[in-house]
Amino acid sequence: MNPRKIFIEKIRENGGWVNAHTHLDRAYTLTNDNFKYSYFPLKKKWYLVDEMKRLATEDDIYFRMEKALEFFLIQGTQAICTFIDVDEIIEDRALKAAKKLKDNYENYIKIRFANQVLKGVLNKRSKYWFDKSIDFVDIIGGLPAKDYGNEEKHIDLLLKTAKINGKFVHVHVDQFNTSEEKETEQLAKKTIEYGMQGKVVAIHSVSLAAHKKNYRYNIYQLMKKARLMVISCPIAWIDHIRNEKFSPNHNSITPVDEMMPEGIIVAFGTDNICDIYKPFSDGNLWIELRFLLEACHYYDIDQLVKIATINGLKVLGILNS
Repeated sequence: MNPRKIFIEKIRENGGWVNAHTHLDRAYTLTNDNFKYSYFPLKKKWYLVDEMKRLATEDDIYFRMEKALEFFLIQGTQAICTFIDVDEIIEDRALKAAKKLKDNYENYIKIRFANQVLKGVLNKRSKYWFDKSIDFVDIIGGLPAKDYGNEEKHIDLLLKTAKINGKFVHVHVDQFNTSEEKETEQLAKKTIEYGMQGKVVAIHSVSLAAHKKNYRYNIYQLMKKARLMVISCPIAWIDHIRNEKFSPNHNSITPVDEMMPEGIIVAFGTDNICDIYKPFSDGNLWIELRFLLEACHYYDIDQLVKIATINGLKVLGILNS
């Protein structure tokens, strides 16, 4: 038996890979000078990318997005969702590059764009650029931790905007692998409050694995009630730095092995590619999937195929969930 061969054949039968989460506008931005930033904590990197963004031209951004997209086409990717930075640093340059990419490639691959709100959405300047991106993006993106102390207001704005505009919402939550985070729970409750069931996706939800079993399974039930879907980016978080906090023994990854049997729709993505966030990540979808199945000890081929294809189409709103 060759499970990899069986898996790859089933991917082809289902139309090809679906990369449900990435950041093509930052791909290949790693340099000799900024490589040192790779060692910094995530929250610091949120600011360190400003240096690169400030200098980037529209052509620079388009070139790296196209280069990454071509690599995914070579792998047989049928659909992809990329977040694009939208803030006072990058202004509308990434938006313009994304529009050009869509015009040039929409006949070759299904592309969905989401706005990366790396400056939050609540202050005046960040809200301006958030609003400016709404008409173009297919999916409303969120990062509640960026508006620390006002995470609930951040999510409120995302869901209100999405509901008015009839769009999906993808929100970065529970990224720091600690039981102190309960953002997936918060997002699920807000999804129900706004009547957005089946339209909201949690990206990462790594910290769920750091909670006790009873809490995890209570949240899975809440997620099913909210029809909250999930995107796992295995390589993006498997490198989480160890700490001395007590928690259940677990890998730093979305608990896919528990979510899938519970009937929660899980997709996957590559997240960052060759930048200060993930300097060694090259966007290889098979390697990404391999990390997921090994870290979760999850070897159900048919379910893994769903994660890599059909479920990806569902979280992107291409297929009904």
